[in-house]
Amino acid sequence: MLLSDDAFDQLFQNFHSSAFKMETKDRYDVEDERKELKGFLAGAKMPDAWADSPWVRSMTGTGKVLQRVHILRSPLTDYLRFELGWGYVGNVRAGEDIRILDLADKQIDGLPDHDFWLFDDSRVYRMHYSSDDEFLGAELLGPESLPRYRAYRDLSWRHAAPYTEYWQHRT
Repeated sequence: MLLSDDAFDQLFQNFHSSAFKMETKDRYDVEDERKELKGFLAGAKMPDAWADSPWVRSMTGTGKVLQRVHILRSPLTDYLRFELGWGYVGNVRAGEDIRILDLADKQIDGLPDHDFWLFDDSRVYRMHYSSDDEFLGAELLGPESLPRYRAYRDLSWRHAAPYTEYWQHRT
């Protein structure tokens, strides 16, 4: 069974200390971002509201740790340029630790080809998307999956560059 919408959002209210996301896609179709993506592609200035993320701050402001590794391959798609150029700016300012692993720069074997969230090092949810890159829901994986997903996190984190360092060298 896939968790979506409100049930999925509750995961971010209920975790205790840490949440880690691995992203592997080069495009996400997020309804709330469509207008901004068009603006970005047209050369608009980043909206002031994107300079800080209240959603991230609602977690990091209470002492929770929020981390992410985005595994990608240069050259960047339009969506990735948007995500790195606008989307991550406010998240980092609000306290999320984001890292980038560009497989065009180094090849790392043993990483998954799908997104997941790991909460409190004790629950892992595999993310599912439509063929049009829309979020369908999150699947809770069994406890037997935890060692493998912790290893994915640790391997990617070890080889990824901090977001600001990566982005400064790309722009």
